[in-house]
Amino acid sequence: MVYEAMLLFGVIFFAGWLFSTLVQQRHALYLRHAMQYWQFFVLGIYFVWFWTHGGQTLPMKTWRIRLVTSAGLPVTTRRAIWRYLLAWLWLLPGLLLAWATHAQGWMLVLIPTINLALWAMTACLDPQRQFLHDRLAGTRLIEVTPIPAKPVKPAA
Repeated sequence: MVYEAMLLFGVIFFAGWLFSTLVQQRHALYLRHAMQYWQFFVLGIYFVWFWTHGGQTLPMKTWRIRLVTSAGLPVTTRRAIWRYLLAWLWLLPGLLLAWATHAQGWMLVLIPTINLALWAMTACLDPQRQFLHDRLAGTRLIEVTPIPAKPVKPAA
């Protein structure tokens, strides 16, 4: 997740720069919500494109993880979009609860963290150790075994 976040920093930075340039944003709060929607859309395109074109983002390739359907087939665009939206349940309920309760100070950190921990613990309840968003989206992560290199024969 840390490796993915590092790459996403660049994606979000570029998307934010592009948005700010195109709308002539001179203040961070000017069209703030529009920029958030734009970045949500850009992140969606990033993940959906990689998941539907080989099933792997660059960090997933590094860790030899591939996203497939529960039947082991390549992921369709509709299923990838659904998984992307469901993955936001890792953070969104906790953030909404903190906002709704007017949380302040450490509660702004604690409530989303509890949500994150509870969501992660859903994998412990699943017989195949899948996260809830994968179960609901009909996807799963598989380990990709590396292809062994052919031995090089010395020239005679």
